Formats: sequence, C-alpha cells, structure tokens
Amino acid sequence: MKRPTIHDVAAAAGVSRGTVSRLLNGDKYVSPAARVAIERAISETGYVVNRAARSLVTQRTGSVVMVLSEPHEKLFEDPNYSTLIRVAIRMLAERDLSLVMMMAGDEGDRERVVRYVRGGHADGVLLVSTHAGDPLLDALPSGPPAVSCGPVIGRESVIPYAAADDRLGARQMTEYFVGLGRKRIAMITGPMDTPGGIQRLEGFADVLGRKATKRLIAHGDWTQASGERAMKELLERAPDIDAVFVASDLMAAGALAALRAAGRRVPDDVAVGGFDDSSVAVSTHPPLTTIRQPLAQMAQETLRLLLALIDGAEHVEPVILPTELVIRESA
Repeated sequence: MKRPTIHDVAAAAGVSRGTVSRLLNGDKYVSPAARVAIERAISETGYVVNRAARSLVTQRTGSVVMVLSEPHEKLFEDPNYSTLIRVAIRMLAERDLSLVMMMAGDEGDRERVVRYVRGGHADGVLLVSTHAGDPLLDALPSGPPAVSCGPVIGRESVIPYAAADDRLGARQMTEYFVGLGRKRIAMITGPMDTPGGIQRLEGFADVLGRKATKRLIAHGDWTQASGERAMKELLERAPDIDAVFVASDLMAAGALAALRAAGRRVPDDVAVGGFDDSSVAVSTHPPLTTIRQPLAQMAQETLRLLLALIDGAEHVEPVILPTELVIRESA
C-alpha cells in the first residue's frame, strides 16, 4: 500500500501543497479554517511527517539528548534517574520531540557524546550528574542549547540549571539530629566533584561548625555499596557516633546494612537520615527519615528552561527549589 504524501493531504484538505508545508513547519500565518482542514486531512489519510525532510527546512532534529555522566550501572540502580527520564519524555512528547539517552561515564562514552552533539543530531542537551572538570563541557559552547539538572561546578553562569537547595536540606537534617539530642553526628557525603556532594557537606558544617571534623566525615559515590563502605569506615574511626546524615537515600540503605552487620540498632543506637525521598526511603528497614527534594518539579523546570532556549530565548534564570524534612522511623 502506498504511503500517503503531502500532496494527498493537500488534495483532501482542499488547499495548496505550500499551505500544508507551512503548517507542518510551524508557520503561524495559516488561517484557522485551513489549519482545521489540514489536521482533519492528516488524520483521514494517515499521513506521517517525514522528520528528515522537515529538518532540512527547519534546521531542527526533533530530539533532545539527555547525557548522564555516570557509569552505566548507576542508571538502573538509582531511582532518581527514572523520575527525570519519565518527566523528560512526557514534556518533550507534548512538543513532538524525542528523548535520546546517552551515557558519559568514561572517556570513550564522552567522545561519542561529543561527536553526536557536534554532529548536529540534537536540538538541545540535558546534562545530569555532571562532574567538575568534565571534558564534555568544553564541547557545549559550539553546540545546541544546554541546561543542567543541578548546577555544573565552575559553569553556573554559563549553563542554566534547576536544582533543589542542597545546602538548606543538609541543614534541615543536621538541625533535626541536634534537636533530638544526638551528640556525635557523622556524615557520608556524595562525590566531592559534584554540587550535591559539596553543598550537602557545607550545610552539615553550617550547623555543627568545628564539630564537623574529618574523623566524622566519610565519602561515597552515590551508590549503595559506597554507603556501606563509608559507614564501616566511620564505625572504625568513631565507634561512639550516635547519628549519621547520609547524602542520598541509596547510600543510606548501604549505611543501614553496615549498622545491622555491626549490631547497632537504628535509631536507638544510631539515628540515620538520608536525602532525596526516593522510593528507596520507604523500602529500607526501618523506613528512612530523609530530605525530600522535589525531583519531578526539578525535572519540569529544567526542561522548561531548555525548551525556552530551543525556542530562541537568549537568557534564562536558574531555578532553586526548597527541600523538606520527612520524618520516618530511622531517626
């Protein structure tokens, strides 16, 4: 069966081929009557827009690339990424745009992403979990518009972003522990070349001051295994700790496993607090007291900024969203 063409649509709608073409390419100067007739004709004929042909006219690819700068396995381990992807797919679909997912966890991956972006295959770039000094960043100024979910260290004034107030959230959790009367409060941070790693540690130190010593701070990499390792390290260094703020729920799940293995009761012996309020927080034993960051709203705001730039905006302002303490059974 022959595929319907733009000529078939024009004939069915009773308009010229040029009028159909102008509508498909986003021309605003098509009369309402012609627009209705063309849309009805497209439905009746089953015509499908040829994206490759349209891109030659509009200079648009019809896609946005999401770049996750982490190893492949983290995409499937961390539930936060699924939220971002789900929101991005929904919002882009409303604009008839597709989402292309690319990993940039090592040098080979980054080179592929750079070739893809510089090759003009995307209308915009959405950066996720970008680390300071990432070579990928040097390729962006000459490419399509780019925004980040969370600030990019050293590029905050160049790459627009939407983010939760990480420092505020860390203060909220640490102040809660102080209010509970906990005296030896430790922390497991995220990677210190990421904004979440840095700012959550800063919020912790804002509250404890000199009590936030190196002996009470261990570093993770956002994975559950790293949270378990860091908790074991803290127990060896400071066996008398009575609370630990963990910079992500996934790492907190690992910390809980280490505490169980060491025979420590939660929260009786050690109170545990996480960060994210992801699905992990309600699946641990006990359920996690944590900091809720509005991840779906962050994703929406990030996509809103990117779509504005794709539509021609010259400048967009960063968006910072508040966090909220969620009290459960771990503290």
